[in-house]
Amino acid sequence: MSRLSEDIQSEDIHKAIYQQSRRTYGSPRITDELHARGIRCNEKRVARLMRCEGIRPKTVKKFRVTTNSRHDYPVSPNVVNREFNASRPNQIWLSDITYVWTDEGWLYLAAVLDLHSRRIVGHTLSRHIDSTLTETALRQAIHRRRPGRGLVHHSDRGVQYASGDYQKLLSSNGMIGSMSRKGDCWDNAPMESFFGTLKRELIHHERFATKTEAKERIFDYIELFYNGWRRHSSIGSVSPIDFERNYQYHEQKIMTIAC
Repeated sequence: MSRLSEDIQSEDIHKAIYQQSRRTYGSPRITDELHARGIRCNEKRVARLMRCEGIRPKTVKKFRVTTNSRHDYPVSPNVVNREFNASRPNQIWLSDITYVWTDEGWLYLAAVLDLHSRRIVGHTLSRHIDSTLTETALRQAIHRRRPGRGLVHHSDRGVQYASGDYQKLLSSNGMIGSMSRKGDCWDNAPMESFFGTLKRELIHHERFATKTEAKERIFDYIELFYNGWRRHSSIGSVSPIDFERNYQYHEQKIMTIAC
């Protein structure tokens, strides 16, 4: 049952931000979550209540660059060219690598993002930053999604993506390679945004005692929280999985009408 905005209690915000958003949401997403629960309110009031309660979303920190473009492999043209729009799933995938620190040393995370829904469709962690790392993440994405030929795969021009083995994996699955310009992180902005979110909401606020612990926590964050629950402003403030479900529902409805 809906309630008037003046009846909002601070505990409603606590539930939304602590129990489910893992202390990551600011007032815009908190407002969307309250609306979804039938609580009528506006963002200004939510922001004021958050300030009064001392509720603040986690903040971002800088992280290290992983790209090593000093190699002699061929480089693909920038097919995506900052046109970060996809009209259907498995049309454009973005890939990248980042670092994760643990008490046992560094881990390297490779991830593949479907631009249509912002869903992470492949990811893996390893002690080694090499083409095997990136290939494993891509193979996982291919196994999960079974994309058709013609998918555009975009990455930076690092050696892990430019290597002969990785490029062979792309071509054997009918994918079109696309690479950012040298040293330009904006050419892969949605992927950078995901890593920034991961760092802000999890990694920079945790101390991983072991690499196994880091792998378990990051898997949980990506599969359960980021893909399954977290609202994304770029896709209408729903989760990637819900966005894909909505897309499939509308596509099936169109096909039914056409028949």
